Amino acid sequence: MSQSFMDQESDGYNEVRPIFYVGQHDSTRSETLTDLQYGQVLNAGFTFVTTPITNEHFHERVVNLLKAFLLDAKNNEQAGSIPDPVVPPLTIEDTTLFPGTYTSGLVAYSSPWLDLCSPNHVISSISRQVLNLEVSYANFCGVRSIIVPGPRQDSVKAGNSQGVAQYARAIQEAFSIGTRVNILIHIPMYREPGLEDKVASLSSFDGSVDVTTSEKQEIDLFSSWDSWHTIRSVCDYDSRLLVALKIPRVLPEKEVQTRWFSEPIQYITLSPSTFQTNKAGHPSLSRHHQDMIFTYMRLKNAPYILLCDVGPELQADPDTKGAIPADLSSTSEFPTLAEAALAEAAWRQSPGGNGSSKSQGPNNYAAYLRHLARQQEPLSDLEQNTLSNFQDWLQSPLQPLSDNLESVTYEVFEGDPVKYFQYEMAIAAALKDWAAQHKPTSSPGGEVVIAVAGSGRGPLVTRALRASESTGVPVKVWAVEKNPNAYVYLLRQNQREWGGRVTVVKTDMRAWKGPLLSVSSEDNAPVYGKVDILVSELLGSFGDNELSPECLDGIQHVLAPTHGISIPASYTAHLSPISTPRIHADIRQRALSGGEANAFDTPWVVRLFAIDFVAQRGVPDHPRFQQAWEFAHPLPQATIDAVEARRSGGVAGGGGGSMAGAVGANDHNARHCHLTFVCRSRGVVHGLAGYFESVLYESSGAATEDGEEREDGDGKVELSILPENIDRKSRDMISWFPIFFPLKQPLYFPPDTELEVSMWRQTDDAKVWYEWMVEAFMWTGPSQRVKVGGSDLCSSRKVACLL
Repeated sequence: MSQSFMDQESDGYNEVRPIFYVGQHDSTRSETLTDLQYGQVLNAGFTFVTTPITNEHFHERVVNLLKAFLLDAKNNEQAGSIPDPVVPPLTIEDTTLFPGTYTSGLVAYSSPWLDLCSPNHVISSISRQVLNLEVSYANFCGVRSIIVPGPRQDSVKAGNSQGVAQYARAIQEAFSIGTRVNILIHIPMYREPGLEDKVASLSSFDGSVDVTTSEKQEIDLFSSWDSWHTIRSVCDYDSRLLVALKIPRVLPEKEVQTRWFSEPIQYITLSPSTFQTNKAGHPSLSRHHQDMIFTYMRLKNAPYILLCDVGPELQADPDTKGAIPADLSSTSEFPTLAEAALAEAAWRQSPGGNGSSKSQGPNNYAAYLRHLARQQEPLSDLEQNTLSNFQDWLQSPLQPLSDNLESVTYEVFEGDPVKYFQYEMAIAAALKDWAAQHKPTSSPGGEVVIAVAGSGRGPLVTRALRASESTGVPVKVWAVEKNPNAYVYLLRQNQREWGGRVTVVKTDMRAWKGPLLSVSSEDNAPVYGKVDILVSELLGSFGDNELSPECLDGIQHVLAPTHGISIPASYTAHLSPISTPRIHADIRQRALSGGEANAFDTPWVVRLFAIDFVAQRGVPDHPRFQQAWEFAHPLPQATIDAVEARRSGGVAGGGGGSMAGAVGANDHNARHCHLTFVCRSRGVVHGLAGYFESVLYESSGAATEDGEEREDGDGKVELSILPENIDRKSRDMISWFPIFFPLKQPLYFPPDTELEVSMWRQTDDAKVWYEWMVEAFMWTGPSQRVKVGGSDLCSSRKVACLL
C-alpha cells in the first residue's frame, strides 16, 4: 500500500502527498555492497539498493562451460547426441550475497547476460539453469524481490515468438523454485532506440545466432506490452509476477501510458538518458514525464522509483583496502572517541587513506526526485479517507430486499453530501412546480404527500423536510422501511430531529397500502390515500442491479395516478469493455482458493482505478461508453394492468411466462442490448465496466426560451457515475462505485477490432440476474468480417438478486 507524507516545507502544513521511494541500481555492479558502501548509498539520498546474486567469477565459469560445449559440438559429427551441459552449483567464490541483517531489504538483480530467448537450445538451457540457481539462492538468503531483465526482442518480430514463449516458461518454472519471492520483469515501455541492454548476452558466443538489431526498423509501441502479456498469461496472472518498467526519454502516446498504468507495476526505472539538464545544469524531467509519474503515484500500490547508473561512486571498504593502521588509532588498546576521530582524520589525509577528507553529498538525481515529490498535487480529504483505500477493491453488490443492512452501512451512504444535495434539489424543484401548476394534493389538508420508500436511517426524510421549508410548500411525510432495526432508529429520529412531523411505517414497500387517512365508521375498515411524490434511493451501481425497478413497480399502486411524481424519474445503464489485470488476478485467486467458487459469475462493485479503457474515444455512433437500457417511473397503466393479469393467470393460455415455473409477471423488467465498440490498438479485455445515470426530476419550467439554463441539463436534476459526465452532473459523489462484469478468460484482440458486447437482464419472477458475452471481429473486406475471438457466456444466475 502506498504511503504519504505531510509536507512541512510548504505553506500548507497539513498537505499530504504520496511518498517517493527512490532506489539505486548500478548495471556494472558485480558484488554485493559492503555495509559501509550500503551506508554511502543511503546517505546519498536513496532508500533501497539492488544487488547482483552472482559475481564475475561465476560468469566466467558459465562462459567457459558454454565455450567448451560449443567447441565439442563443432568438432563432433553427431552433435545432437551430446547431452546439454549442466551448470554446477554455486560456491563461495561465485557470490558475495549472504543472509544478513539487511538482506531482506535488498532487491536482487538477476544476471543480465542470460538469454532465455535464445534459439540455440544449449544457451537457453544454460540461461534457465542459471536463473533457477540464482532464484533459489536469493530465496534462501531472504531476498523478497528479484528483478529479471526482460526479453531483448519481442514476439511481433518474425521468428521470435518462440523466444518469448521460452522466456515465459522459464519464469513460470522459477516461481516453483522461489516460493517466497516476487519476480519483476524489467521491460521497456516501448522499444525506444538506446533503451536496450548493453551487456553482451551468452548468445554473443554463438556465431550462428544474430544478436544485432536493425536501427531503422519501425517501432511498434505495443510490442513490449505484447511480450509482457505473453509472460503473465503463461504464469496465470500470478500475483507475485510484477513489472519494473523502463521509462523512455520520449514518452509515447497516452494510450500506451494508460495500458501500462493498468498493469501491476512495482518499479519505474529511470536512467540518465531519460533526464534532461535544466538551466542550472541539474538533471530534470520533462513536464510529460512529471505528469506521468504523478499519475502513477496516485495508485494505492504506488510504484517505487529505481534510478539506474546515476552514481554515487562508492569508496572501497577500509576493512579490505586502506584500513586505518593500528598504530594511528591509539597507543591504548581502547582509544577514546576523540582519539579515534583524530586518528581517522590523520589517516584520510595520508596516501593510504585515498586523500578523501569529506563524505559525498546527496545524489543530484535523488535530490531532484525529492523536490519533484513536493510538487505533487496534495491528496484531498476524500482521496485520503475513502477513495485511495477503495481502489480496485472488490465488493459484493447489496441485496437490500433479502438482507437487512447494518447501521454502519447506512452511515457510509450518508457520508456523501452530493447525492443528498441533489435529491433535495429534485424534491424542491418538484414542490415548486407543484405549487406553480396548482396541482391537487392527496391530503385532505392540502399538503403535498411525500413518501420515502426504503428510508434507511432517514437522510432523505431530512432532505424532504428541508425542501419543504426552503420552498414554503407544506408537506406530509411518510417514511416506509422494512428493516426492523432501522425502524427503531427512524422512530428516534422523528422524536428528536423531526419533531413528530413524520409518520414512520414498518413494512415492505411493496406491501404498503398507502397513507392511512381514516377508519370507516361502517365496518371499521381503514381508508388509505395516495402519495403525490414518491422518493427512493434504491439505485445500484448499474442503476437496476439492486432491484429498483421491481421495488418501485411494487409500490406504484400508492402513487397518485394522474399527477404522481417518482424521484428518480428514470435511470440508464452504460457499459464499456476494459482491461484490468489486477482485478482479474484478484478474482482468479478468489476462485482458486475455494472460498468463492462463483467469483467469475459475480458482478462486483469496485472503484475501478488501475484500468485501461480499450474502446476508442470519439468514434461516430460507437462511443467509448454506450447505453445498455433504460427504466422510467411510474409505469404506464397499461403495463401495470398487463402485469396484474399475468400474475392472476388472466392471460390467454394461462400465463406460462418466459422462464420455466414463472408466469412472466416481471418480464417487462427484462432487458437486452447489443453494443459495438471500436478498438484501434491491440489489447486484452478482462470484463465490462458498468455505470449508471439518473434523472431525479426534470422541471417543466426551469429552462428559459433563450436556452441560458439548458447548459445545466435542460432543467434536469441528475446523478451520474459515468466518467465522462460525473464532474458535470454530480462532482465528488462517492455513494456509488462502478460495477464490473468479469470474463472467465481474458479476451485478446488484434488492432482495428470491433468488440461486440451482448448483455441480458433476466428474471423468472423470483430473482433477477445478468448474462453477458464479448466477441471480437475484424473486417476483411468492405462487407465481410471474421470472428477472431470470443468469451464464454457468463451468467450471475447462481448469485442472483432475490425478489
